[in-house]
Amino acid sequence: MRHSSIPSAQLVVQHCKAKRIKNIIISPGSRNAPLTIDFTEDSYFTCFSVVDERSAAFFALGIAQHLMEPVAVVCTSGSALLNYYPAVAEAFYSGLPLVVISADRPVYKIDVGDGQTIRQDDVFHRHIGYSAHLKQDIVHAVDRVEKYAPEWLEGESVEISQNEIQQHNDSELNTALNVALKLKLPVHINVPFEEPLYNTDKKPAAVPLVVPAETTQNPTITDIQSFVDVWDAAKRKMVLVGVNPPNALEQRFLGQLAEDPSVIVFTETTSNLHHPKFFASIDSILAPIEKRDNHDTLFEKLRPEILLTFGGLVVSKKIKAFLREYKPRHHWHIDPLKAYDTFFSLNHHFKMAAGAFFRQFLPAVKSKASDYFSYWNSLRNACKVKHEAYVDSIPFSDMSAFKLFLAGIPEGYQVHLANSSTVRYAQLFDLHPSLKVYCNRGTSGIDGCTSTAVGSSIYAENPTLLITGDLSFFYDSNGLWNNYIRPDFRIILINNNGGGIFRILPGKEDTENFQRYFETAHQLDAEHLSKQFGFEYVSASDKKSLKAALTKFYTSSKRPKVLEVHTPRMLNDKILLGYFDFISSVYH
Repeated sequence: MRHSSIPSAQLVVQHCKAKRIKNIIISPGSRNAPLTIDFTEDSYFTCFSVVDERSAAFFALGIAQHLMEPVAVVCTSGSALLNYYPAVAEAFYSGLPLVVISADRPVYKIDVGDGQTIRQDDVFHRHIGYSAHLKQDIVHAVDRVEKYAPEWLEGESVEISQNEIQQHNDSELNTALNVALKLKLPVHINVPFEEPLYNTDKKPAAVPLVVPAETTQNPTITDIQSFVDVWDAAKRKMVLVGVNPPNALEQRFLGQLAEDPSVIVFTETTSNLHHPKFFASIDSILAPIEKRDNHDTLFEKLRPEILLTFGGLVVSKKIKAFLREYKPRHHWHIDPLKAYDTFFSLNHHFKMAAGAFFRQFLPAVKSKASDYFSYWNSLRNACKVKHEAYVDSIPFSDMSAFKLFLAGIPEGYQVHLANSSTVRYAQLFDLHPSLKVYCNRGTSGIDGCTSTAVGSSIYAENPTLLITGDLSFFYDSNGLWNNYIRPDFRIILINNNGGGIFRILPGKEDTENFQRYFETAHQLDAEHLSKQFGFEYVSASDKKSLKAALTKFYTSSKRPKVLEVHTPRMLNDKILLGYFDFISSVYH
């Protein structure tokens, strides 16, 4: 087994190993060679090679999302590091421990005209849990230090100075990695290397000083009775669940919430929670109210006295607008680490996991007589009837295509939803409870949806399906440029020839400027791109061809598959807007 001859490279790798960070995604480069050597030579690590740094970071994010553990990305110096930023921001807002390790040039070669040198220290300072800037080794390449930074060698001996450098680096590495482990945030470790970069030793010279991350004690609800009293007195209680990992909450808790007539539970596709009495299509309830003359009366009737939230960020813009205008008297959020004041009414943060909270809270509260659930449930059921009638009557479009292929996803699949219209259409339909649903809702960008899905699929027990729009797919086509895509990986691509979501937003105009700069109309299809990356390809452009394609789409194959569904660009917005008009008649 070889080791880089550079002590700081050895130290980084040994700290990662001590903190059980096993998955390392490496993008090629020269300056990061010392790190690449040590990571790839140690069989403890599972290393992946992904050329495009932006894609590599989202690939790592997908693994972290699936395993719920830190994953490291390693890159060379210069602009390579900046390509990590979209995934870093996503990790920051999604609470995912992405460990960014960047090789850097010596500090004395920054801003002097050398190639691939930028100011790398603290480059993510607004979206990072911790930035560690390691000190450059002196014992390595002493002759170059004497030439470019002789002041470093004045005073103490080389050995003493090197020990001080290692103490600093140990401290920085412990702090950074413990933040990733404990706070579930991305961290950045910047490591300057002087040449030579490729020399190796048989034994490591550096011995790390490892400080373990603190373990979290089992939290308890402080002054639980005061919260129980408020809960028991309220006749209108709303539970709203955002992004949630699969199997995160015991079914018995869901059942108790569902049986309380004073509680309605709003979930989203990304919440991965299912119960027959839960309201799984928020916009189908709220959007029709907006169109009624008596909308204020209806919204007041829906306004909760208590809003209880948990999980990550919420997709529905309509629930945000409603709760900001019709504020609850109490908003309590459950999360071990953070609580966003999304509705500008937050007044308590329970710093614990949802399971731990409900385990203590639900046995202490009582069911309350109320017509809150029964009233809205009757309207929900009426909306479902209208929903089915409308979707069965419309011509082929985004909405009818979603109905067809969402109903046909095999049980147990892992489903990744791209952002923009894809995730919003998915909210309008019920998915099978066995499906595990993911989506990058931290920043809600389209830039890494494919790469994330591919990364997440690596350790998935069952096959993975990515449902994506055309702009998301073409934007992140480098997500397919790697050697790790499983034969059972599937992509359903809805191609409506542009950013169709902009056609339903206020301010839409049928002008050339709108089509070019907002909708970005195009005539691309994915056939050649799919074949370039080794995918089987099939397309559909109506109900008959889509049904035919789906009959074989999930069958076993030696290569992954793309199903491209072409829908009418000029019709989709009219059908979606007409949907909310149609179901609004259930409100009186």
